[in-house]
Amino acid sequence: MLSDLQLELLNKTIYRIKKNNPFYFERLNVNSEIKSYDDFIKLPFITKDDLRNGYPFGFACADRKDFMRMHMSSGTTGTPIINPMTQNDINQWAEIMARCYKTATVTSEDTIQITPSFGLFNGGFGFHYGAEKIKAFVIPIGPGRSHLQLKFMKELESTVLCAIASYPLRLIEIAEDEGFDFKKNSKLRVGIFGAEVWSNEMRKRIEYIMGIETFDIIGMTETGGVGLGIDCIKHDGIHVWDDHYIVEIIDPVTCEPVEDGIEGEMVVTTLTREGLPLIRYRTRDITKIVSREKCDCGLHTIKVGRIKGRTDDMLKIKGVNFYPSQIESILLQFNELSMEYVIILEDKKGKDSVTLKVERENGFNDDIFDKVYTKLYDFLGFHLNLEIVEKGAIERSQGKAKRVIDLRGK
Repeated sequence: MLSDLQLELLNKTIYRIKKNNPFYFERLNVNSEIKSYDDFIKLPFITKDDLRNGYPFGFACADRKDFMRMHMSSGTTGTPIINPMTQNDINQWAEIMARCYKTATVTSEDTIQITPSFGLFNGGFGFHYGAEKIKAFVIPIGPGRSHLQLKFMKELESTVLCAIASYPLRLIEIAEDEGFDFKKNSKLRVGIFGAEVWSNEMRKRIEYIMGIETFDIIGMTETGGVGLGIDCIKHDGIHVWDDHYIVEIIDPVTCEPVEDGIEGEMVVTTLTREGLPLIRYRTRDITKIVSREKCDCGLHTIKVGRIKGRTDDMLKIKGVNFYPSQIESILLQFNELSMEYVIILEDKKGKDSVTLKVERENGFNDDIFDKVYTKLYDFLGFHLNLEIVEKGAIERSQGKAKRVIDLRGK
């Protein structure tokens, strides 16, 4: 299950921890060299709470003088997690991001418009480092300024758009208001989107309206930023760079490894990170291993499925477990509904109540309402309050889209 290279890099990483961070090394409880997968899975997990408790540098494994920069998680659900990066970490980031671009057919001939932020959030810099590595022309515009985004897209002839997954929805709305036709007014051909769970249906609609091919990219601050993996032109799984990372899938309840093809929580071990090396980090992302064989695209890496949700995103209402992305998949089967929706959870007389607000598009009528309502009931097995609102009625987020508002207990 582990290659010779992975075992070699894993032991180097553990040695680095031993040399630089006695607290971290003692926690691993390692007495000898890791020689097999069975040895490896005896190592303890690291959780987000562990890293939070170690704020700011409790798990860092480099001298402070070697830190070149830092990025951090949003901290919206608790103490933020800081990832200090050495020069080698930045070089590693550029390398894996360059691979991601190449996998998405991006070359030095492309013009890349980077819309994630260039601040504490890791996205913008990762896209930038990779683009420089492949010597493409970069437009580092960052987030917002949607009118300017379209202007640059047209006048600077951008061919690649990098964004968090929900941002293309905002661009599409602005384009409709301006009469901007992506297929006629731009040379856009590739979209690389991530940082959020986005359904296949949303993907199809974005591709149709923008006239592009999209690629799903994954990664997180804790593991070194965006670029952990990306799907290829076959679009049947996300390639993870397994000479830099070990990926496991475990049952989130029992913590036991699951068979390939079975969904569970993704656990990541970094093999080449210095500032914050991670051993068996529980990401909370739900996915599965779809292949370990060589892909028809030519790459031979482990492939995981597109992220379905997070263990802490799963909703349990009236005994039914589901993810917001599953609701999204149903809604986007109807062109008469927009791509904007929000799920509101409330406590009414001691019982959970679910209201689903969705914006309407042209052509929506009572017949469509009945079909949507029936599909939702067939999926959930209980009745929710389906509220159709006018386009623009749901508040847009500046960053990641907020799909669930939980008012229970408030």
